[in-house]
Amino acid sequence: MSLRLGDIAPNFQAKTSIGDIDFYEYLGNSWGILFSHPADYTPVCTTELGKTALLKAEFDKRNVKVLALSVDPVEKHLGWISDINETQKTSVNFPIIADDDRKVSKLFDFIHPNASATATVRSLIILGPDKAVKLIITYPASTGRNFNEILRVVDSLQLTANFSVATPANWVEGEDVIVVPALTTEDAIKKFPKGVKIVKPYLRYTPQPNK
Repeated sequence: MSLRLGDIAPNFQAKTSIGDIDFYEYLGNSWGILFSHPADYTPVCTTELGKTALLKAEFDKRNVKVLALSVDPVEKHLGWISDINETQKTSVNFPIIADDDRKVSKLFDFIHPNASATATVRSLIILGPDKAVKLIITYPASTGRNFNEILRVVDSLQLTANFSVATPANWVEGEDVIVVPALTTEDAIKKFPKGVKIVKPYLRYTPQPNK
């Protein structure tokens, strides 16, 4: 199965480092991040899982629940978590899915045969509360993910889901945003009382509306 933006993510049941879960039940009405790891006891993944745990307060603030996945069994995950906690000075506080049968990896297209026939690529999917896919990022196994970028994207997705705006290049929380083309300038001025700056008829900025 190949997921695309806007698709509804499939539900699944799996064994994890915190026990058996149902994916949809675990997410509830939260936003979700599911990200894959080629294998346990890999160095880049160790740093990524540690960084994710350290950012728990940031994910909580955004109502985001995180799940990781690796194609190894639960017993191996638990040993690896001990190493992560020790080396990254944290405590892993989210489930790591045991996908030794690769069932979930295949559901979410995490195995790319040109990269590896058996190990997952370093993919990350963001889901909205509606379980629709909002973002897909895939890195090669050798490149660790940028979690500041992931938080930035979550901020953008949540903002643009609620207001008629888009976020420009390199945007971060608190900066001006772009009025979407579907909104006329007249309507934009009414909708955004903080003001609308018109650079071109199609390029209009307004202060972040929820600030």
